[in-house]
Amino acid sequence: MACETISAEDLRNQLALDIPGVMTKVTDWRHYFHEFPELSNREYKTQESIAEALIEMGLEPNLNYGITGVTAFIRGQNAGPLIALRADIDGLPVTEKLNLPFSSKVKTTYQGNEVGVMHACGHDAHIAVLLGVASFLSQNTDKLNGDILLIFQPAEEGAPEGEEGGAELMLKQGLFDAEKPDAIFGMHVANFKNGQIWTKPGPIMASAEAFRITVQGRQTHGSRPWSGVDPIIAASDIATTLQTIVSRRLNLLDSQAVVTVGIMKAGTRNNIIPSTAMLEGTIRTFKDSYADQIRDEIKLIAEKVAEAHHASAEVEFKVYGGYPVTVNDEDLVRNFSPSLMEAANGDFFEARVPRTGAEDFSFYAQQVPGLFFFLGVNAPGVEDSPTNHSPYFYVDDSALTNGVKAFVNLVEDFSVKFNSN
Repeated sequence: MACETISAEDLRNQLALDIPGVMTKVTDWRHYFHEFPELSNREYKTQESIAEALIEMGLEPNLNYGITGVTAFIRGQNAGPLIALRADIDGLPVTEKLNLPFSSKVKTTYQGNEVGVMHACGHDAHIAVLLGVASFLSQNTDKLNGDILLIFQPAEEGAPEGEEGGAELMLKQGLFDAEKPDAIFGMHVANFKNGQIWTKPGPIMASAEAFRITVQGRQTHGSRPWSGVDPIIAASDIATTLQTIVSRRLNLLDSQAVVTVGIMKAGTRNNIIPSTAMLEGTIRTFKDSYADQIRDEIKLIAEKVAEAHHASAEVEFKVYGGYPVTVNDEDLVRNFSPSLMEAANGDFFEARVPRTGAEDFSFYAQQVPGLFFFLGVNAPGVEDSPTNHSPYFYVDDSALTNGVKAFVNLVEDFSVKFNSN
């Protein structure tokens, strides 16, 4: 590789000329992936389509990381760092309720139930933006300082129970072993102002893990509850009492936390008190010590409340694995927030508090300096719209231009600063 360093404006200037053509492709890709979503660790057609797109760019896709992941290198013609850019590619078990020409009609089986599948978290936009960036950079390697590692990562929403997946599996399989990036950048779309970008130094997203509580009672006829032990009543009491963990047991001046029960299952018939009931929920926090305390409190509440109902409870944690806190490198945020501000045409802010959502980008950021940012994708002029994971979550294609610009600015500015040190 040559020892020359290209100026900090060459990629920007070229992108300004190429952006209309790039965004036409980004929009086409986004619509395709939105119409044909796939669940975590089952993104087989998605993987194939991404690989085909990369081959058309003259790149060599690698399918060896993650069950359905795709990676590829773009080799710059000038000296510089290795920068990783990541997009997640999985959909959610959500039945889409948007009436778009490219709305998803996909159905599949999830946890034994037939469900619709939708890119309700915007990962279709993440794929399309990164493919757009890849298309642009692969055609301008003469202006690229250093190399790019493209990471199209499956199973960000969590691998199916009993399986490994996502960022953690890709790293376990050696993604960073042969060539370790000097930095990694990632983006997430969300329901706020069109084209606006924000980030935050330090913790930007919470840790996350699922818990499961199985309550054991004694089955009986619904007309004679006194002759059995009702696990539904016990489970309901447990679900209510769990809410006192955050409201009454944690010092919220020190950190924040969320305990949510998202699943309650029990019974087969209206006049049968069943033998078991099951609860599943999520724990979100920004401190490992808080997560430890919450687990202790959940176990205590579940077991003792069940006992008070003459039932018993078994508690499991990290039933689908877990994600650590997503932490942005403070130097990256300080040095390259101007790059994001420029991409957003000045419509940028630095958040004061983190989000309680979680991201397995956190695993990459534990290995190398990372910067994760958010892009608003509401339709122009719309302030309030359905959030991620809603069947009505909407991505306006016009907002994605700023996502492409943000990645290109970060690549150019980081590489120039890296070479100047």
